[in-house]
Amino acid sequence: MRKAVLIGSMVTTLLSGGAMAGPWEDGMVAYNRGDYLPAMRLIRPLAEQGNPKAQNQIGVMYRKGEGVLSSPSRAFMWFSLAARRGDARAKAGLRDVSKAMTPVEISQGQQMAQACETSNYRSCEY
Repeated sequence: MRKAVLIGSMVTTLLSGGAMAGPWEDGMVAYNRGDYLPAMRLIRPLAEQGNPKAQNQIGVMYRKGEGVLSSPSRAFMWFSLAARRGDARAKAGLRDVSKAMTPVEISQGQQMAQACETSNYRSCEY
């Protein structure tokens, strides 16, 4: 009897859409589908809340020009923010993107990261 109730409950949950994904999962589904603008709309608020995975993903998108204009300085900024929070992928992304940057671009990226953090993520672009 218990088994039947449990199975019935699971089926009802699945059919009613009870197993819903959050903004991160939805954003990554959009990203993996190549729908970069919706991905950015979903992931960016998470990045601005300090989520290092989201910050890294925004850095990837700026590095590759996916849904945004390619910008090494912006990629550097987002990778820096995520790396400071301990994201290992962001540390690798930061190393990769900085190899192709001029000292002026790196300085700009550093200044952008500082302004972003100082403003509590309200001034992350200019």
